[in-house]
Amino acid sequence: MGPGVDLVPSSEIFPSQAEVVVIGGGIIGVATALSLARRGIKTVLLEKGTVAAEQSSRNWGWCRRTGRDLRELPLINESMKMWEGMNRLLGRETGFRQEGIIYASRSEAQRERHLRWIEEARQHAIASEMLSPAQLSQRIPGLAGSLSGGLWTPLDGRAEPQKAAPAMAIYAMALGVNLQQYCAVRSIERSAGRVSHVVTEHGAISCQSVVVAGGAWSRLLMQGVGVDIPQLKVLSTVLRTRPVACEVKPCVSFGNVSLRKRLDGGLTIASSATNTADITPDSLRFLPSFFPAFWHERKSLQLRLGQRFIDEALRWRPGQPDKVSLYEQVRVLDPRIDPAVVSKMLCNLKRWLPSSDNVQVAQSWGGLIDTMPDAIPIISATPGVPGLFLATGFSGHGFGIAPAAGQLMADLVSGATPIVDPAPFRLARFSQGEKVQAQHWL
Repeated sequence: MGPGVDLVPSSEIFPSQAEVVVIGGGIIGVATALSLARRGIKTVLLEKGTVAAEQSSRNWGWCRRTGRDLRELPLINESMKMWEGMNRLLGRETGFRQEGIIYASRSEAQRERHLRWIEEARQHAIASEMLSPAQLSQRIPGLAGSLSGGLWTPLDGRAEPQKAAPAMAIYAMALGVNLQQYCAVRSIERSAGRVSHVVTEHGAISCQSVVVAGGAWSRLLMQGVGVDIPQLKVLSTVLRTRPVACEVKPCVSFGNVSLRKRLDGGLTIASSATNTADITPDSLRFLPSFFPAFWHERKSLQLRLGQRFIDEALRWRPGQPDKVSLYEQVRVLDPRIDPAVVSKMLCNLKRWLPSSDNVQVAQSWGGLIDTMPDAIPIISATPGVPGLFLATGFSGHGFGIAPAAGQLMADLVSGATPIVDPAPFRLARFSQGEKVQAQHWL
């Protein structure tokens, strides 16, 4: 079971038409709907379950510039400006606090890699610096173990995933967004070659444009209109503790374990070194595209062959307008986690912070990250399908970048001048023969 998420009421009246239909009530879909509503565009937001029930509430809660792919830096800079005023704009608590982020350098080679990122990021006015081991110990009271320093970005921050998207959704509704939860989209339909309406389990909604922001479901939704995107799912395990006496204010990653202070006084603990990839038919289909990323992450990525292969081989099919769809049968992806991963993260935390020996786990959960071969998102119109747009594949980076990603998506839908150059995020990069690969800095 996932973490408890702030509840959002659905709109009372089911709509028959809109200018834009956004599919997916995660933070990307919500941010897109909010940005459209602020422009006065009549928008309907559809969610097969409830707002932020999947990865948007299950992520780490980091709002970071630190160590990002350089292609994402213009977008995250804009997003951080939005986060800084988010609580004030919404009139609600998102949990955003600007306490900085640290990535510890566990070796001299990693320290050199962090230094190279700092140099490259300066062209985007990123105020990061390299901490010495002594400076690192000052920022992280009680630190043990040998480290070569740390990559430190003081203007980065954190927020609460279980609060942020719901708070944004409530504000979007106040601006006119019609939100329908427990309303799965069975199919996206076209007339004269362009998007004309969506068929939901509760009826059809006519529209001029559709934005697919379905997270790990986006590939299946796009298959329904004949568009193939190379997207896989990676399982990340996260836990939260009961309130602790912890003086560490920044978010910190030691590689094998990461921590974030929570508003409730506990910690959110996770690790980028213990992700799991279930082998599915799509894993085999996209192996050539994902192999470079897999090879780089092979030490931290555990492959698992089990029931998911059978489920996806037999059941994962695009919806049909006149039949109950998979989206209605599986409202929320709630993947099984390995308890040994939780134990390993706690042991690693104790290694770096011996004072954490007495932390009590309140809850642990898994979330499925929607990932792309180059680990940067698609925020794009869909070539060949006028009126269809796609915002997906945020590869574990989506929470922090969401406010500006939503604005960029709304810019593309409305024809406004894009907030940043959208070229790095275009869908066509996967079909134009260019070299597609991830940048590895952390």
